[in-house]
Amino acid sequence: MELWSWQDPYLREVVWFALCCRAATLLLQALFNLLIPDHAADAFSPPRLSEAGPWDAVVERLLGGLSRWDAEHFLFIAERGYLYEHNCAFLPLYPLSLRAAAAGLLWPLGRLLRARSRLLLAAAGLSSLCSVLAAAALYGLGRAVLRSRPVAFLAALLFSLSPASVFLAAAYSESMFACLAFGAMWQLERGQSWLSGLLFCLASGVRANGLLNAGFLLYSRGKRFALRLQAAPGSVGKLPPLWKQLLSLASSAVLVCAGVFLPFALFQFYAYLRFCEPGTGPEPSVPQPLLQLARDRGYRLAAMDGVKPPWCSQRFPLVYSYIQDSYWDVGFLRYFKLRQIPNFLLALPVTLLGSWAAWTYVTANPRHCLTLGLERRKSEEGKPRAGFCSPALFVYVVHATALLVFGFFCMHVQVLTRFLGSSSPILYWFSAHLLQEHEPLLRSEGTGDQTVAPHTEKSLLASPDGSRCRGTPENPLVRLLLNYRLITPLSKCLLGFFLSYWLLGLMLHCNFWPWT
Repeated sequence: MELWSWQDPYLREVVWFALCCRAATLLLQALFNLLIPDHAADAFSPPRLSEAGPWDAVVERLLGGLSRWDAEHFLFIAERGYLYEHNCAFLPLYPLSLRAAAAGLLWPLGRLLRARSRLLLAAAGLSSLCSVLAAAALYGLGRAVLRSRPVAFLAALLFSLSPASVFLAAAYSESMFACLAFGAMWQLERGQSWLSGLLFCLASGVRANGLLNAGFLLYSRGKRFALRLQAAPGSVGKLPPLWKQLLSLASSAVLVCAGVFLPFALFQFYAYLRFCEPGTGPEPSVPQPLLQLARDRGYRLAAMDGVKPPWCSQRFPLVYSYIQDSYWDVGFLRYFKLRQIPNFLLALPVTLLGSWAAWTYVTANPRHCLTLGLERRKSEEGKPRAGFCSPALFVYVVHATALLVFGFFCMHVQVLTRFLGSSSPILYWFSAHLLQEHEPLLRSEGTGDQTVAPHTEKSLLASPDGSRCRGTPENPLVRLLLNYRLITPLSKCLLGFFLSYWLLGLMLHCNFWPWT
């Protein structure tokens, strides 16, 4: 049975709801940016070198909230390239995509808008498109892994109201990374290993944590190998000798890692040539205001004063690790300070949810977890178990737990919400599982992969005449929100977390106030 088709009414509802949420996000950020004064934050803010016209002012008024904090880095890199050393903490695929869209699709607007305004328009369009595609990919992935259409459907709807929504709409790389990562996971579940590897490769050119996604490909090959060794005795003789199988496994593992690591490695090499090997190419002249900014803020330019940065002389010269360490003080337990307690509280909901998800899965599948899911069990040879506790989720739970532990102990902890929200489907699958299991309003939909009978009652996504399109399922998330007073305390807490972080993120982040 095809798990993802545009003829599927649930997929159409996911896309429609995601589009509505993205439109609401853009409208609300413009409103909040108009009503709430900007905070004077100590953040990267390069000078504008070209004079703004009347249309530039309109774009800035409507979309300026999408260019706050790290978005300034992405827009600056797209316009000026990697001029400053600390810009190299942001990988190139997203800013290159912005530049291509601004120079190509938005080229006719060149006479009306300066480069920054076109880049901001490109960012709004690209991030919105990628987040909608990510929701669709998450639905397909959920259908394949969970084998429960109601849970997969609800999880994809929750993604559209993600606690990290503001970063999925802003000029950040989270939306593109989620689109590529979820798409790659889904293709891997469909058996499309090469396409999955390509998407994982592209994802590692968007965000550095994309390197961990090599584990999905390695686990898939390792599991196939382990299950093959446990095959029926009659089929063992038909297989190649064990040493050939091991050699094939090792070579494919090396190729997989090389493919996923390639974009990151090439970018580190580019940074080395740019900042450690002066004179390897013609250096464009740097405008005086940008030179002055470097002097005032201590930013390092390429080959400034002929002095090489310290990381150039390291055995493995990785500019990314050096910037995280030297510029942002990222490292093991470095964030564990009393003054950071508010940020730990900000990350508490997603930390508890991620820990709860891992504990629920491990307690439901202790033997499966102890054997790393590599043991062939007769009880699983029939129809696989559906839902969140399905054995098929093992690698996803391990991935999400690894991200959670690393983020909590080694990163600025407040970024955990968007870190997990754009990298792992577990946050949405587990939330949908809790709602499906404990909310009476949803229990009638069942847990299997069957088609749920469509409802015809009114919802927020109804057509103008008050009726829904024929064959379109009712949106369960909208039903819960419309009956908020009647739902269980657990459902209120989950939906309150998603909605409050969605709104607070728009109010605070878009006005340079600290957020996740």
